[in-house]
Amino acid sequence: MSTIPPTLVSALKQVLRPLIKLMLAKGLTFTYLIELLKEIFVEIADKDYKINNKPSTDSHLSLLTGIHRKDIKRLRNYSQTVEEAIPPNVSLGSRLVSIWTSETRFLDENNQPKPLPRFIKEGGEISFEGLVASVSKDIRSRVVLDEWLRIGIVHFNDEKCVCLNTAAFVPSQGFDEKAYYFGESLHDHAAAATSNLLGGAKPYLERSVYYDALSASSIQQLAEQSEKLGMETLLAINKQAMALEQEDILEKNSKYRMRFGIYFYSEPVTPPISNNELDQPLPRSLVEAENNITQS
Repeated sequence: MSTIPPTLVSALKQVLRPLIKLMLAKGLTFTYLIELLKEIFVEIADKDYKINNKPSTDSHLSLLTGIHRKDIKRLRNYSQTVEEAIPPNVSLGSRLVSIWTSETRFLDENNQPKPLPRFIKEGGEISFEGLVASVSKDIRSRVVLDEWLRIGIVHFNDEKCVCLNTAAFVPSQGFDEKAYYFGESLHDHAAAATSNLLGGAKPYLERSVYYDALSASSIQQLAEQSEKLGMETLLAINKQAMALEQEDILEKNSKYRMRFGIYFYSEPVTPPISNNELDQPLPRSLVEAENNITQS
């Protein structure tokens, strides 16, 4: 019988801590989580661990997951009938922001999204109404604008033009939309890291920079620089991806999806307990001086 590596257990506990914090904050109990985990264990085992590419039996899934066969049968039927909930304005919103931040006609001389007049009669195609119409003729721009104002995507300037608050569709207010992107982004980040850990495929880009002996003012400087450089990179990738998608749209080969993301996080460091200052460990940034850019 194989032994589970203690380092893997430690890593999983580290990954789960912020998720458990979120669950507790939103009233999700341990009992609820257990049922959720059962469902996901059965789903992944059934999908990714077939024998000779044949459908798995309930007995095989029970052996693989440790879940009782009665639960296996119930959960397999349940997973086939349940679809993941996607907030209705997510796909439209992402497309609109992508156009607003990448197409030259919607950008100013500094390649920043232009403030847009509210109606076509005021700005022609280069208006908020024109932007929405370029993606969908069936949805009124007023509906989109009201929702975007509610969740913090846009605001009005002094000239009553519509201004984009962010260069990506990341709502500041709407919980359903934020929860959707929370799941999508963390899934793909975790999927890349999992693939790299399991090996057998070309490693995905998955890197981070780590320091643990910085002042609050230094953290602020690094956060600002990270946001500036990060958004420049995201906008560049977005612009190229949109152009490539237009070229690839007629291709009959299998379609692929991608996600490129950037994050920044900081918190106070809890110092280790020691009776001797000489016993204090060096900052990890110094210990890892040969590998400052480390795999996350």
